[in-house]
Amino acid sequence: MIRLTKLNKMSFVLNSDLIECFESTPDTVITLTNGKKYVVCESVDEIVEKVTKFKAGILKYANNN
Repeated sequence: MIRLTKLNKMSFVLNSDLIECFESTPDTVITLTNGKKYVVCESVDEIVEKVTKFKAGILKYANNN
């Protein structure tokens, strides 16, 4: 799960496993596997970093247990 910000500055948490793709148009648009789209304040690079950190945290946790 990653925390993102909608254009109206409302924060929400997204299941990153549902992300199909995201693009900068110039706003960042995230498309989920179910076709739902979110427009967020974060850049594509910020989202990549958030997803990478989240997945790395899962792997670290799994390796410690």
